[in-house]
Amino acid sequence: MTTLPTYDAEQLGALLRVIPDVDAVELKLTVPGADHGRVLSALGIDSLDAEIRQVAFVDTRDLRLSDAGLVLRARRTQRKPADVTVKLRPMLPADAPEDLRDEDGFKVEVDASPAGFTCSCSLTAEVADRKVKALLSGQAPLAEALTDEQRGLVADRLPDGVELADLEVLGPLTLLKAKFEPDGFAHRMVAELWFLPDGSRILELSTKAEPIRAFQLAAETKVFLAEHGVDLSAPQETKTRTALAALVAALDKENR
Repeated sequence: MTTLPTYDAEQLGALLRVIPDVDAVELKLTVPGADHGRVLSALGIDSLDAEIRQVAFVDTRDLRLSDAGLVLRARRTQRKPADVTVKLRPMLPADAPEDLRDEDGFKVEVDASPAGFTCSCSLTAEVADRKVKALLSGQAPLAEALTDEQRGLVADRLPDGVELADLEVLGPLTLLKAKFEPDGFAHRMVAELWFLPDGSRILELSTKAEPIRAFQLAAETKVFLAEHGVDLSAPQETKTRTALAALVAALDKENR
């Protein structure tokens, strides 16, 4: 029988304090590599329904931005406009930049997994695909893909000694994203399968909830996944951090 992990009193208290002030809660779970095929089959996910995406990050080679809680992500999506996101994490709602609260594309969100939760804020802007393609190929600087508000957000939070010129594109990675509504579960879920440079993969399952319904949906999701053989007690990966480490390792290998 799968053990359902639970938060301790301290974690629950911290979560209860932030939920009223966030825009959404995203429930996430990463699936161990050996279980990918079985879980995809059990949940009825058809890979031919998936959307193809490219994701790249912009950071220093030693990930100084990520270590400082600043994530810069550029994303291309099949037959859709591209987008660029500036994310700050962890970031409590009370500490989120007040002047950006009404900006389109700005949100404060909680990511929760069996291992714990993180509150972050992000500012995402739609960008012409040609601009992001030029950024990823090294033919255009990061500044040209950012809005004025995003440039200000990045400039205010760059670690000491780091300039925009010090940053480089890490990636892109290819991923498949499938939205699905599994039988026996009254909520839409998302499966993302990331292909890393070392040949490994990350499979993440997620669903979003309005803050007021987060605990109810978390309970329903736990039961549904456990009934379909998903190991909720398996070690969890932080998707972005795992991807960044793999990208840097690939670059280091190339430069030896």
